[in-house]
Amino acid sequence: DYLLDPSLLFCCCCKIMAFRLASYLRTRTMSLSMQTFSRSLSSSSVVKVDDKLPSAKDVCVQLTFVDPSGARRQVTGLVGTTLHDTCVTHEIDIGPSSKGAIVEKVQTDVWTEPLFGEGPTSGFDHVLVTGNGAETIPPKTPVEQRMLRAYWEEDEIYPESRLASMVDLTKDMDGMVVFVPDRLVDDFY
Repeated sequence: DYLLDPSLLFCCCCKIMAFRLASYLRTRTMSLSMQTFSRSLSSSSVVKVDDKLPSAKDVCVQLTFVDPSGARRQVTGLVGTTLHDTCVTHEIDIGPSSKGAIVEKVQTDVWTEPLFGEGPTSGFDHVLVTGNGAETIPPKTPVEQRMLRAYWEEDEIYPESRLASMVDLTKDMDGMVVFVPDRLVDDFY
């Protein structure tokens, strides 16, 4: 019953508001004192900042997608996302994602940690990657190779063949060219 008492609820709300107000005033006072300190510091000596502030360019890469007709389209991708995510963002029809849980992770040159994920679950998002950063993409896992062979004919698979959902973008891939082959029929999904 005491939890439903409106007077106690009001008291609790007042306490919370008072705590928030005190935190705000404390932060504001610290901010004002830091401004005063920085003004006095800048008037008495010169402060030089050598660190470059990060910009959007630091996390973006330019990719060129070439469709089956040969038309080229240059798009911006975000470092840390996959090629498939970039295609979805820019409405490039590449098919459904085949991303499953990670099979293994390379920790060092001598140790690869098994993570027991299922890996890619289909081979619809097949692409061919060339140019900048293509050599930095980790090698295909056995599961990715199996999915490519299961969904594509042998003469359609090349050394540059990858599943777009398995390629994470890095800054090294700025300027990479991605060839998108004809889509497979995926009406049964």
